[in-house]
Amino acid sequence: MGLLPKSSLRDGEGLRITKTNAITMWFMRFPIDAVWVDRSRRVVRTRERLRPWLLAASARGAEEVIELPAGTIARTGTQAGDELHYEPV
Repeated sequence: MGLLPKSSLRDGEGLRITKTNAITMWFMRFPIDAVWVDRSRRVVRTRERLRPWLLAASARGAEEVIELPAGTIARTGTQAGDELHYEPV
């Protein structure tokens, strides 16, 4: 289901989707930023403000996708080549 039941994401929220290199925006109600990450947790692609109802977006070499509130990528300066570190919540 991912973010389908939600009407928005607040700053600091996100969804990490593992074992995939593609997402779809079908039935989404709001735009998001997406960050594709490879096995070593390096960013391989970013897309800002993906519109609802976009058929698909993907990145070769990605192992997971992190969906974030629109504007997060610009605010944080996240770009391909960055290495991410995850902390348990």
